[in-house]
Amino acid sequence: MTRPDAKPTITQAMIDAYDEYTHLTLDRRRFMEQLTRLAGSGAAAAAIAPLLAANSAQAGIVADNDPRVKGEDISYRGGSGEMKGYLVKPANQTGKLGTVIVVHENRGLNPHIRDVARRVALEGFVALAPDFLSPLVGTPTDEDRARDMFGKLDPAQTIADGVATVAFLKSDKDGNGKVGAIGFCWGGGTVNMLAVNAPDLSAGVAYYGMQPKAADVSKIKAALLLHYGGLDERINAGIDAFKKELDAAHVDYTVYVYEGANHAFNNDTSAARYDKKAADLAWGRTIAFLREKLK
Repeated sequence: MTRPDAKPTITQAMIDAYDEYTHLTLDRRRFMEQLTRLAGSGAAAAAIAPLLAANSAQAGIVADNDPRVKGEDISYRGGSGEMKGYLVKPANQTGKLGTVIVVHENRGLNPHIRDVARRVALEGFVALAPDFLSPLVGTPTDEDRARDMFGKLDPAQTIADGVATVAFLKSDKDGNGKVGAIGFCWGGGTVNMLAVNAPDLSAGVAYYGMQPKAADVSKIKAALLLHYGGLDERINAGIDAFKKELDAAHVDYTVYVYEGANHAFNNDTSAARYDKKAADLAWGRTIAFLREKLK
């Protein structure tokens, strides 16, 4: 008999159902119905759902008041209107630094992504995490509401805002004129599209991001580092075709597939999907790549 305080068992089928829900193919009611069937009861499903979701209250790796970095909320000119973002720089900066755009998941500019931006700054970069929900008045505190807002974004506007962000960082007074981008999930796909549309982008790191259309790959000038979770069948279905087009276009790229890791394996606020071994390895590769391409 399972003890009432025992940790619920989370299966791959449950993780797959949550992934389907977070990418707008299931609504909340249908997701919970499916999770209830998989878990065996409504009570079990209610206990498991928070473990599948990201917990914004989870402590960050770099605190927002860490004296080693300086962060501030800023506004700047986007593609056709004001963009908001979180700009972070090393506190004791010496010389000009490479600059990095940190692109959020389909939850918007939340505490986790702010933490990731601070991690990037701590590695010796100027980091800017834009809020791509700025055209819709910005990221709300309710992450489910934020998720729903992504379906209302104009993709052309998003790309224009991303290109404007590259231009903004390229002229940053503390930057060296080289701009990279790192993105996760929705943000990984956005980094891929930014590489297609922003010739001034020097480097792009896409974590489990949707691949661009084959016809657009030849436009990519940036070097790419592509991270994928081995269990992420939905996104991984596009890897081979993407590699073929990248090879044909002679793009400088590297692909890593982390066996046994799920979509969103880097997000340490999601207990069920976070994979520390894969996340640490990918992060080390990411920082080495950005240092090489943005020096």
